[in-house]
Amino acid sequence: MGGPAFRPGAAYDPGMVLGALGAAVLAVDSDNTIRYANGGAEQLFSCGASYLCGRAITEFLPPDSPVLALLEQSRGESISAAEHGIALDTPRTGHRTVSVQVSPIVEMPGSVVVSLHEQSIALKIGAQLTSRNAARSVTAMASILAHEVKNPLSGIRGAAQLLEQNANEDDCILTRLICDEADRIVALVDRMEAFSDKPTVARQSVNIHRVLEHVRRIAEAGFARNIRVVESYDPSLPAVWGDRDQLIQVFLNLIKNAAEAVPEEGGEIILSTGYQHGIRLALPGSDVRRHLPLVVSIQDNGPGIPEDLRPNLFDAFVTTKTTGSGLGLALVAKIVGDHGGVIEFDSVPRRTIFRVMLPMVQDGDV
Repeated sequence: MGGPAFRPGAAYDPGMVLGALGAAVLAVDSDNTIRYANGGAEQLFSCGASYLCGRAITEFLPPDSPVLALLEQSRGESISAAEHGIALDTPRTGHRTVSVQVSPIVEMPGSVVVSLHEQSIALKIGAQLTSRNAARSVTAMASILAHEVKNPLSGIRGAAQLLEQNANEDDCILTRLICDEADRIVALVDRMEAFSDKPTVARQSVNIHRVLEHVRRIAEAGFARNIRVVESYDPSLPAVWGDRDQLIQVFLNLIKNAAEAVPEEGGEIILSTGYQHGIRLALPGSDVRRHLPLVVSIQDNGPGIPEDLRPNLFDAFVTTKTTGSGLGLALVAKIVGDHGGVIEFDSVPRRTIFRVMLPMVQDGDV
């Protein structure tokens, strides 16, 4: 029963094999003309193989790109050449860090195979673990605050209200101050209680574009009223397997942060969605591994994230805002982690991008 048995020595279609790779693979002739591009290259350069093939690779890379130097080195010395940590920063690729390997095709003098592997794939997994740990680092604190702080605060507030009954006007100002501050601390503790050891994700099939449309309407009616919001969506995306309300909270926080970062004049936020291969992680609390092909990006043209904050950006109480609590991104990291997703960011002046990678609905989910 089942499909046909595998026959040892059976031929595989090379295009099928190369198409299964997550890395971008290009075959380039002696004139630097692209002659072959796999699916990974199509994704990296945001265009089809039919468009790539027949065009010079220099059309897709800056003239001073180290990739071109590697091509010449491989051709001139007839050896494989590799370099790690090469920055690609073009309108088609965006800002990416890649490892590049160039190998000569011995049977075709002057022709080489170029493989570009995005290093951020490994960094995304590291960021996922970091953001989950950052969220968990405040879980115990949240529990302590909930049980050991709220109860005495209630007593302090009650005592202040009793004192207020017989206090003069000047003293009433102080008792009201005590009540207001107690309420403020309780509100902070309530926010901290969102960090729970047990994920409460009511998963269902969610149209991510409807979530983003809902968030955009909220933003444009309030904190992003004077900011240009640009949408660039892939309408063919499948549904997300997640909690609609929690996803709204994630993207509302991210878009609010973007709105607060953009300049007063010329502020712009770009919302985009896309599909990518290659990321697979275990869901929290289970052995199930899910693909994370759905990518939602929030880009702003603000000044960028300070270098000293980047390693701990998803930690609680880390913020650049003078009036912020520093819980927004920590909560975002927790919710994304509870979904089994990944959140990462790239930041340079005038372009900061947060990317959220989420699982899609699979057979058996609904």
